[in-house]
Amino acid sequence: MQLPWLDPGDPLPDAALAWGESDPVPGLLAAGGGLDVSSLLQAYGNGIFPWFSEGQPILWWSPDPRMVLETSRFTLHRSLRRALVNFRQTEGCEIRFDHAFESVIAACSGAPRVGQAGTWILPEMVAAYGALHRAGHAHSVETWIDGELAGGLYCVAIGRAVFGESMFTRRTDASKIALAALVAFCRSYGIVQIDCQQKTGHLASLGAREMPRARFLAQVAQARTEPGPAWRFEPVYWNELLPARTSLPT
Repeated sequence: MQLPWLDPGDPLPDAALAWGESDPVPGLLAAGGGLDVSSLLQAYGNGIFPWFSEGQPILWWSPDPRMVLETSRFTLHRSLRRALVNFRQTEGCEIRFDHAFESVIAACSGAPRVGQAGTWILPEMVAAYGALHRAGHAHSVETWIDGELAGGLYCVAIGRAVFGESMFTRRTDASKIALAALVAFCRSYGIVQIDCQQKTGHLASLGAREMPRARFLAQVAQARTEPGPAWRFEPVYWNELLPARTSLPT
């Protein structure tokens, strides 16, 4: 089966045409094209994402099934609950959105994706998502402790469709706290799922699960048409995960 080659500006094929289990690389849809804002919005809005390594052309993917974290199924383990309560009650700890996007993606670029020897966030990806951020469609969720960026993640958002990209941590649980903040934010605005792209044990432990691509695409098609939220974090959002007067568990 021949992989479609795209010139810059060419439309992406339908996600349903991605290679299946009997093909050489399941989930692979096309190669080539560009990483401009318009191309990225077209891709994400249709359940497609770029992922490639140094020396490769741009590769576009749409796996079936798709790993998705339904926000209602987020698993708040005892240890993470304790970390969240402590974070919420400690002076100098806060969540910020889009305060240091460039620093977050730079930190994420130093961490290899599971199954890859090196980083997949190449300089051209950093530049592309920086442009997407300036266009209002890429966001960082940041864990700050005593004035320092301790961990975080970045994601793509179109309307109320949210697509997780990468995480990093410099302090224990800092990336998990950022993910919990994103879940609390999404619950507050009725956002029902966060795309996780590919299956990992870490994501599964937090409640993510595989979903048939057709169902995932249908939900994205609906969510992308809905008005997007204001991307800022308010402490009241923690109430979606923790009762307002939660104390440290014993």
